[in-house]
Amino acid sequence: MERLYGGVEGGATHSVALLLSEKGQVIAEASGPSTNQWLIGVEACAERINDIVNEAKKKGGISLDKPLHSLGLTLSGAEQNTAMSTLIKQLKSTYPHLSENYFISTDATGSIATATPHGGVVLISGTGSNCRLVNPDGSEHGCGGWGHLMGDEGSAYWIAHLAVKTVFDTMDKLEVSPHDIDYLKHAMFTYFQVSDRMGLLTHLYRNFDKSMFAGFCQKVAEGADQGDHLCQHIFKKAGEVLARHILAVLPSIQPALFQGPMGLPILCVGSVWRSWELLKEAFISTLAEGRKTQRAFSHFTLLKLKYSSAIGGASLGAKSVGQMLPLDYEQNVDSFFKYSFP
Repeated sequence: MERLYGGVEGGATHSVALLLSEKGQVIAEASGPSTNQWLIGVEACAERINDIVNEAKKKGGISLDKPLHSLGLTLSGAEQNTAMSTLIKQLKSTYPHLSENYFISTDATGSIATATPHGGVVLISGTGSNCRLVNPDGSEHGCGGWGHLMGDEGSAYWIAHLAVKTVFDTMDKLEVSPHDIDYLKHAMFTYFQVSDRMGLLTHLYRNFDKSMFAGFCQKVAEGADQGDHLCQHIFKKAGEVLARHILAVLPSIQPALFQGPMGLPILCVGSVWRSWELLKEAFISTLAEGRKTQRAFSHFTLLKLKYSSAIGGASLGAKSVGQMLPLDYEQNVDSFFKYSFP
């Protein structure tokens, strides 16, 4: 009987489970709520993983008593080895028919394993931001990912915050904005449905909602698209700081990662990348600084995933038990920008 391999992409808001055959074909898919154990606890996390994988088994016509050969979990916060060991123990003891073997990796590792077989860099810019290098030998190095109080540079939250702060500081005459604030001032009051800055304090403190606040980034992007110079300036700053994440991990990249046809593969995850044209010029010019310290860095390719990183999770789980799943990586990603340095 053919062995089956499962993968789970576990996020803070929702999760996806996929079941793959030995030929790398997707047999079934299911989705469910968050499987971030730092938010819901280890027992609830294990229960939800069991539920979502069993839902995929049902859809694939697979008996719930038939364990998968391996289950690869790509979870945010999976850098903490002790906590991940505890989760595996919980799964094995409570749900013995779920899978024979388990492998847990970070969400970044799962994303890269979906996009390329040899590693790359994941640059996340959604509500928050993070950068993770996965080398060909599996070693990882990171920059960022510390949340909005300590980081999230270049993210939607960071862009929204910079826009709001620029308006506040200019109105206070604490700083002088490099461009007129009229568009952003009006957009800020409209988006947050307030008539003055005092009204905005409720959104900043008592009723702070990071996702809602980060949503103001969309208004900044709209202003930039319409030609507002301050909005364009803010996205330029975002392009610079996102590129600096790559520069931070550049010294740790193994030479082989530069030598493929894509050059350095950079997997772009998150909603801010929809505004690539606004980030583009500053991103490229800042990234060019890496040529000074890493001459092998001659070109790069920006990629977006077309499918869930649960595919990479399944591949990593299979690899951990000696099975290489033949994935069609070119079908898994969209290569949306390539650049060679002069």
